[in-house]
Amino acid sequence: MDYLEESGKEFEVIEYLKDSPNKTLLESLLKKLNMTAFELIRKGELEYKENFKGKDLSESDWIDAMVQFPKLIERPIIVLGDKAVIGRPMERINELFN
Repeated sequence: MDYLEESGKEFEVIEYLKDSPNKTLLESLLKKLNMTAFELIRKGELEYKENFKGKDLSESDWIDAMVQFPKLIERPIIVLGDKAVIGRPMERINELFN
């Protein structure tokens, strides 16, 4: 977050473990990230291992899974206009701002 604060760019922090995103927001983020829903899934999470590992779900079903279990969403997601990146490693944030 320090990098974002120092950038002088306006940004908003959304704590989606507290305020879960809906399907529409996730679909928008996926477009901005240029990723599939499965690519945005954190495969190390217990919820993934217990409920989804090895399953071949549709794009819509993976999005529904992230709505139901927001811990599955890779984070942080940094959005600037119509583009977004996963904020790890930090170099990805630089790519977004350049």
